[in-house]
Amino acid sequence: MTVPESAARDWYKSSYSAQANECVETRRWAPRGMAVRDSKDPAGPVLTFPADSWAAFVGAVKAGELPGV
Repeated sequence: MTVPESAARDWYKSSYSAQANECVETRRWAPRGMAVRDSKDPAGPVLTFPADSWAAFVGAVKAGELPGV
């Protein structure tokens, strides 16, 4: 699966990032789910996650179920 090219404004950095240049960026990959990339390498690889998997991940983070996160 590939994520179509998009403008930089379509990508969002985490508001919890400790350092501006060491974070991930996400963008909605409608209707399939979410795309994630390294902010230091915007032209690099992109990971894609189906909507249900992304929702499960976010839910686990919010519930404190992932050690070290």
